[in-house]
Amino acid sequence: MEIVLIKAAQLILSLSLLVIIHEFGHFALARLFKTRVEKFYLFFDPWFSLFKVKKGDTEYGVGWLPLGGYVKISGMIDESMDKEAMKLPPQPYEFRSKKPWQRLLIMIGGVVMNFLLAFIIYIGILYAWGEQYLPTANVKYGIEIDSVGVKIGLQNGDKILSVGNQKVENFRNVIPTVVLDKAPSIQVERNGQKIDVEISNEDLVLLMNSKGVLSYRLPFYYSVADFGKDSPAKVAGLNVGDQIVGMNNQKYEFNDQFKAALKDSIGKKIVLNVMRNNKEMTFSMVVPQTGMLGIVLKQQDIGEIYEFKTIKYGLLESIPAGISKGFTTLNDYLKGLKLLFSPKTKAYESMGGFIAIGNIFPGAWSWFAFWSMTALLSIILGVMNLLPIPALDGGHVMFLLFEMVTGRKPGDKFMEYAQIVGMVLVLSLVLYANGNDFSKYIWDDLVKLLKSIF
Repeated sequence: MEIVLIKAAQLILSLSLLVIIHEFGHFALARLFKTRVEKFYLFFDPWFSLFKVKKGDTEYGVGWLPLGGYVKISGMIDESMDKEAMKLPPQPYEFRSKKPWQRLLIMIGGVVMNFLLAFIIYIGILYAWGEQYLPTANVKYGIEIDSVGVKIGLQNGDKILSVGNQKVENFRNVIPTVVLDKAPSIQVERNGQKIDVEISNEDLVLLMNSKGVLSYRLPFYYSVADFGKDSPAKVAGLNVGDQIVGMNNQKYEFNDQFKAALKDSIGKKIVLNVMRNNKEMTFSMVVPQTGMLGIVLKQQDIGEIYEFKTIKYGLLESIPAGISKGFTTLNDYLKGLKLLFSPKTKAYESMGGFIAIGNIFPGAWSWFAFWSMTALLSIILGVMNLLPIPALDGGHVMFLLFEMVTGRKPGDKFMEYAQIVGMVLVLSLVLYANGNDFSKYIWDDLVKLLKSIF
């Protein structure tokens, strides 16, 4: 429960910051061109608000529905659908009375602020923490894979050489590079030979809908830090601090070999070889259907196993590096968005809502992770708002560009209907994404709960 609350707190704080910055972009440009802003709200306020105060012509407040925020600009058809105000003669302070290029700048102000915020955050991250990563060439023991990795043709112990015959410097970027670049193959070293692992469209679908497909392989080390509920290892007599050194008097070189041996022994009686106070002991148990011992492992010091690379940046160095990182992240997200509309990859099945977004934050508070995720979400918010969908900033920009090119302004009635269509489309996407969340994160647990009851 504590982990969920920490994730939720980070998500709410991050989204609140992004919404305020985005809406401030609209607000600042509107005020620059002497356009009246009637409301500036964090979260939506249908029927009532949690807090509000009026200063000058603008009401500032906090709504109760945490699905974003908004600024209400006079003389503009937006989500408020204030039709009555639009029937009155245009006033000099209204949005509709301003020149097209001024209206265009007001509409893109939010997106610009999101991109600027992301770049500033990346500059700050690189200056404060630098950049640390594991070079792919340094993964000396090869990789450990899950069931998806097996399906696409990888094996435990494979050493990644390249993706699509292109070197990938950062090991963490191997799978994202495969997906975003739709790489046709992964080159690996297996038993001293170079192997081409071909990647099909079906494999791409699997990779886009999976997490933890591959990680660095770890030497065998099973030291007990704690026990899970109904732990068979605890029932067998193991204690915290015990170190498992083998099974059935067999030793293992890597963790994945031991885990595989456990799964092969499901339902069978095994003998665990355990070191306790420098004395080897044995404990018998039957491996449950989960193929797991029910123990929490003491974390290994990865820095002692693999050689990481650390790059430190001075203040002046961090500026171009942070901007470069921002553009790289933007480019990667645009590639991912392109995949979303590809029927071959079925990437739309991987769309996630608030639960999926919340899960990208760690279960323990980390300012590094918080700012990294906030920068990423800021870029995502900026790109999504530029989509040419009525009800989003991109929809308004699309109509303004049409007006600037043709010299004809779309009618208010047309804008009203377009706004309604856009709101329905956006709401449908939100419902679909959160429906995916329900299916992935809640439905299976709900079914298990009902089965246990009935």
